[in-house]
Parts: sequence; structure tokens; C-alpha cells
Amino acid sequence: MSLHFSNADAAIPLHVISEDNCETWLSGQGDAVRTWCAAHGFKGALGQTIALPDGAGAPGMALIGYGSDATRRRGRFHLAAGAVNLPEGHYRIASGIPTDQLASESLGWLLAAYRFHAYREGSHMKAHLVCPEDVNASEVEAIANAEALTRDLINTPASDMAPPDLENAARALADEFGASISVVTGADLLEQNFPMIHTVGRAADRAPRLIDMAWGTDGPKITLVGKGVCFDTGGLNLKPGGSMGLMKKDMGGAAAVLGLARMIMATGQQIQLRVLIPAVENSVSSNAFRPQDILTSRKGLTVEINNTDAEGRLVLADALALADEGNPDMIISMATLTGAARVAVGPDLAPYYTDDETAAAALEDAAKSVADPVWRMPFHAPYEATIEPGIADLDNAPKGGFAGSITAALFLRRFVTHCPRYMHFDIYGWQPTAAPARPKGGVGQGTRALVKALHAMIGT
Repeated sequence: MSLHFSNADAAIPLHVISEDNCETWLSGQGDAVRTWCAAHGFKGALGQTIALPDGAGAPGMALIGYGSDATRRRGRFHLAAGAVNLPEGHYRIASGIPTDQLASESLGWLLAAYRFHAYREGSHMKAHLVCPEDVNASEVEAIANAEALTRDLINTPASDMAPPDLENAARALADEFGASISVVTGADLLEQNFPMIHTVGRAADRAPRLIDMAWGTDGPKITLVGKGVCFDTGGLNLKPGGSMGLMKKDMGGAAAVLGLARMIMATGQQIQLRVLIPAVENSVSSNAFRPQDILTSRKGLTVEINNTDAEGRLVLADALALADEGNPDMIISMATLTGAARVAVGPDLAPYYTDDETAAAALEDAAKSVADPVWRMPFHAPYEATIEPGIADLDNAPKGGFAGSITAALFLRRFVTHCPRYMHFDIYGWQPTAAPARPKGGVGQGTRALVKALHAMIGT
């Protein structure tokens, strides 16, 4: 679906009223407004809305509650909390939103209109926002529609989002923005030295592949690598049913980097962009890879398989090795990689790893300004020994159960040896309960912070 601002000439003025300022604001209004608000109990609570009629009985003005400082600290996209409750119409913000919050709150309004209606009809948001004068409408729309792409890809079930379908989505994006794209599929993965991508995906009836997209001829070289496990049964280390229920989202890293790529291209950033997506299904068949197998990666490092359900790092490893060979200025990987990350920070934060202090500082600043929270995790060197099993160079599933997200990140870092800057995100990619501007389902994480921070992260 397309998310966009209203271009209506006439729009209903919308005042955003905090609890702290409600009485003061009302004291400056006429008797009719004060009486109407009192009759409807309007006190500026977060998400509370009220439409005040004009002389003809149509909405002449509307109010949205903005809550208190305390309630706003416990969430984001506060305008969206009330926008979904407004009556049908076109609105313009007349007062109440700080200038530095206008862009993120306007984005929240657009994201609140997102619906996933691929499989059944549903309701649509009735209130439409005229873009505030101080907000770059085309940029906010580009970011909103990139986020919608990520959500659509994650929300689509594996029956319709297998490796060929993920390839088609990447091709459609490349066609839209004039990017080049090539795909290595099936047995060609072995011929072109992507052995671990082939091994993980060979048991599925839909062939594994490596998607390689490139765009831009000027600026720093940035390569995005996204985990595209379109469904994860766990392989021979089969997941229990409860753990398999959300595995259509295991390609959330691929969905995120495609969304981020769309943001970069749609906003015309001066970047030489490359996107690599190993797209596979981790299935069970007679030729599925096994525990205790030892695989040789594209980089030449050998990997002992101690759990076939730790497959994401294997396909990412071959893609990261290829990315590293291209000598980019920065590599960023995104993956729904470990349950340990969810235990550590929950579903709302996007944990990331980097050794680059400049990149981390730039990302943290951007994340705060665009309401896209991230949390830095450590590449903790003393844990390196836990990913070295002795019989091979690396262990894909270290025993002990501790620091699972950190050891997975350390594993991936072994495959980036030339690029001066590497950043890895271990995201969840799913909104477990509905929140303002974020319905239950697939969600992008970290991408809005990244698109704002990219040039500062690499000092350009």
C-alpha cells in the first residue's frame, strides 16, 4: 500500500494538547469550546480525541491529547495514538507539536495508516494529514513507504515469500530505482563458491540463492547484508511448534535491508550501495545438513555444525565474505539471528554491534532524533574462545547457553577482515502487541536511524 500525505486545500485545524497545558489552552478559548470539552471529558490524555462542530455541524476543529511528559517517555509516535480515532477528514496541525518533533510525529501518522490487506479486506484509517510546512513531505513519505515494504515482506507467509518471491521483491525494487541485480541460484552457488548458502538451503524444494543488487555511482561504498531465511524449521534440530509459529519472519533481516535500500534510493543519497541477501529455507529432507557436519565457508574457514537451527549465521557468513572482498567503506548486516537478543533487550530495541566509536555515536544520535531506538552490545573478545570448537575453525552453536547474541556476532565478525567498519544488527522484526503507528506484525528496526546516520557514521 502507498502511504502519503493529503494534498487537500481545505483542512480541519488540529490542536495537540498535553495534559499539563490543557487547562491553560482551554482558558483561552470561548465558552462553547470549554463547555464542549467539559461535556466530553477532554483533559489531554494521550490518544484522547475530540472533534468540535462548526456552525453547520461539521467538524470545525479537532483536539488530540498528547499526554504528560511521563507518558510520552514510555513510548513514541504519540500523535498517531489519537490520529486513528479521529473522524474522517483532512487535518492540518495548528499547534502543540514542538518543531523538532514534527517530522517524526508526521511519520507516525503515515505509519498508523499502514494495513496488511493482502489476504482479506479490512478497514482503512479515515483521518488524513496535510504535511506541516516545516517537514520535508517527500522524504517522510519515502521513509514511510520503505517501512511499509519491510512490513509487507515480513507479514507475507512463507507460502508466498519463499526464496524466489524474495528475489522477485528485490528485482521489483531494483527496477523501480534503476539498480542492477544478479542472482546466483541452486547448484551455481557451489560453482561460484557460496557453499554454506547452498548447504543450508539444499533440503528445500525451492532453491537457495544469493541476491546481489547495486545502485549509485558516487559517494562512499556501503554494503548491506540481510538474512533471508524465508522459513526456519530448525532443520534436523527441529523447532517445537511454538517456536516455529513466527518463522515466516526469519527473513526479517532481508526485509529490513530492502527497506533501508529503498530509503537510500528514494531520498537520493550520494552512496554507492550494494545489497546482498542469501535467500534460503531451512527445511528437513534426506539431504539436509546434519549436526556434527563440518562445512568449509567461502572464506576458507571451517565450521562445525552443532545445531542446524543456528543456520542464519552460516548463510550470512558467505555473503559477508563476498561483501568484504568488494572493499566497501562499511558493511552492515541485519538479521533476526538469536533469541538471546530478545531475552537481553526485548522486542522494542534493536541491538547492534560495532567496534567503531564514531559510527556508534552517530547512530545513537540519529536513533533519538527519529524515534527508532537502538542499543549497543559488545564484541566481547574474551568470548572468542567459545566459538572455537577445536575440531574446526568455528562452532556455529557454542555450548553453555550464555551470551548467545554476542557469540553469534563474534562469529560473523570473523568473515569481515578487510572492511574498516562493520556493524551488525540482531533484530526481532516483529511487533508482538499493537502500539501507536505499529500494528501487530512485521516491523522495521534500526533502518530509520541508519538512513539518517550513514554519512556521519563514515565521516562523509
